[in-house]
Amino acid sequence: MHTKEYSMEIGGKTLIAEFSNLADQTSGSVIVKYGQTTVLATVVMTKKEKDIGYFPLVVDYEERFYAAGQILGSRFIRREGRPTDEAILAGRAIDRTIRPLFNQSMRNEIQVVITVLAIDEDNDPDVPSIIATSLAIATSETPWNGPVSAVRIGEKEGTLIVNPSYPQRVDSPLDILICGKDGKINMIEAGTKEVSEERIKESFLLAEKELKKIEEFQKQIISEIGKEKVTIKEKKPSEELKKLFMEHVAVKLEEIIFNNITSEINPLKDFWLDVVKESSPEESYIAGDYFEEEIDKFVHKEAIFSNRRPDGRAMDEVRPLFAKAGAISDLLHGSGIFFRGGTHVLSVLTLGGPKEVQLVEGMEVQTEKRFMHHYNFPPFSVGDVGRMGGINRRSTGHGALAEKALEAVLPSKDDFPYTIRIVSESMASNGSTSMGSVCASTLALMDAGVPIKNPVAGIAMGLMLGETKSTSDDPQYKVLTDIQGPEDHHGDMDFKVAGTKEGVTAIQMDVKIEGIPSKILVEALEGAKIARLKILDKMTEAISAPRSDTKEVAPKIIKIMINPERIGEVIGPGGKVIKSIIEETGSEVDIEQDGSVFITGKKDAVEKAKKIVEDITREYYAGERFDGVVTRLFDFGAMVKIGHNTEGLVHVSELAPFRIDKVTDVVEIGDTVPVIVKEIDEKGRVNLSIKSADPLYAEKKGAKPQEGGARPSSREQVGYNRNNDRGNGKNNNRRY
Repeated sequence: MHTKEYSMEIGGKTLIAEFSNLADQTSGSVIVKYGQTTVLATVVMTKKEKDIGYFPLVVDYEERFYAAGQILGSRFIRREGRPTDEAILAGRAIDRTIRPLFNQSMRNEIQVVITVLAIDEDNDPDVPSIIATSLAIATSETPWNGPVSAVRIGEKEGTLIVNPSYPQRVDSPLDILICGKDGKINMIEAGTKEVSEERIKESFLLAEKELKKIEEFQKQIISEIGKEKVTIKEKKPSEELKKLFMEHVAVKLEEIIFNNITSEINPLKDFWLDVVKESSPEESYIAGDYFEEEIDKFVHKEAIFSNRRPDGRAMDEVRPLFAKAGAISDLLHGSGIFFRGGTHVLSVLTLGGPKEVQLVEGMEVQTEKRFMHHYNFPPFSVGDVGRMGGINRRSTGHGALAEKALEAVLPSKDDFPYTIRIVSESMASNGSTSMGSVCASTLALMDAGVPIKNPVAGIAMGLMLGETKSTSDDPQYKVLTDIQGPEDHHGDMDFKVAGTKEGVTAIQMDVKIEGIPSKILVEALEGAKIARLKILDKMTEAISAPRSDTKEVAPKIIKIMINPERIGEVIGPGGKVIKSIIEETGSEVDIEQDGSVFITGKKDAVEKAKKIVEDITREYYAGERFDGVVTRLFDFGAMVKIGHNTEGLVHVSELAPFRIDKVTDVVEIGDTVPVIVKEIDEKGRVNLSIKSADPLYAEKKGAKPQEGGARPSSREQVGYNRNNDRGNGKNNNRRY
């Protein structure tokens, strides 16, 4: 095995790139190690072009359980199954980073496969995976305008840090993955805790410095071992094709695009393809690409030089808004409807108990999720007919983005112990349903009575970037607020920003060009803040704050604390006791090691179960008063049940203030009797007294004191009750 190794320091740790003949049938491959986290990236490009109308790039991110040193999977299938959400999201991040750097007219199939070989307790594989992918492609013969670099920025004790470890990320107020090249940023994925735009700007600047170091490291490697790139023949349109476009299509573009008749674009494209097929069939293979390029130029020119948008809005104008909390059905725990122009989203929330958490057991993440946001994009939302069911990368990514945006404002488990699931349904799509999902889901949270810290709203910012004559020229550009339709499809940037009135909670950025200067991104952040505050105003008109309580149809959860040493008593042998509580009350009972007990169910059932658990785990003290039930009789006394599973002995001498010959003279099995705890002996046994609770009880039951026997005076009785009637706090001196 032949190897060549390169290394550099980043974030206080060594990054190693090892090239070998391990996967020598590929176009390019590399193993990258960061700490002990190790990934293999490979790329293969076919020699033959496909006759299709799009660039066929596939990115597969493969997790391996052995990487974590564990045998995972289900009990019956001990191997990797469908990709986890973490794998899907990592694959999407890599795809979004490398795709803009390919010539989109290529039709050779390209497959990038990243395999995680080892993962340590500190280092996330996503950063080394992006760098490995960049090196594998850049050193191969595959045409590509890389390299591209990646870095993660976190914060510890007020200081920004590079590539924070897993433990450092747990409490970090920001967690931002940033990719880019040549001093520009081309991909962002961020989850933050209401962080200011100024702080995010600082993270951009730090990331740019680190990205430059990694880029120089990669360029050195490429210069030494990089293969010569395959030349892709440019498919340029003929003058005849350009003339046909001007005659048949260009004259209609303004009418369709700038009268906001976007539904006519696809029929116009079909018409154009038919014209080319008839008049210039040899150029049919590039007719579709040429159509898209010309619309792209047209939309850019009108935005940059004429301040024109397809729907006539100003560059910083948000489309008409509508917000509604609830009112879908009385059976739902919470719901929200949000419109932003032609984008309409319905979010529905369901509350569950602690047992309904999602168990996540993957190579990278093994945890319990108590908050889940899922996103659906049915074909009818764009007026299409298509396959229903299942999930894809887009749905997973959009759902995760909204989930990340909302997590920052959710209450803690101690304050709100529910499991929360939100499903966002895209009902009509015309630009950024993911940010519409954030808004609709916030309305659903407040409608359900979830005490969120602050409402969250999201907006998508776009960009039309003009060409520059040299690298020193400032680019001509226009930042667009709330992109839709042609701006989303033909624009250069999709910059999604979610947050509260206090700060940003999530960012996701994709580009169609090689990168965006941070100066423009900062401008877009400020525009997003203005739009976000406007949207929040509309949302709080619909519902100003979370409802004071959950709805009647939602389950109720009570949390109580018990002595951890008594958990076994509540569970019982083989779970017998806890099962009986669940069967008797219809509630769910969940116990944690620290003694936290969560009881979930209908209100009355929850209260009943709570009382049973409290009775089981109750600590008894001398002087406490109860009404108990006689369960067993002995010659020497009676057993009286005073708690769910607690009995105490009333000795015959404690039945009455005078001598009793037979226990049955005073009590029978099934009698309800007043008792006071006399003492708890050294073995934990409870000794009770009826005569201390009610000195006259025996006489009321027909027992008579023996001739000459002792009987307390009325004064003694009154004094006893005044001093010892602790059960109800009443002064009962008039009773006697």
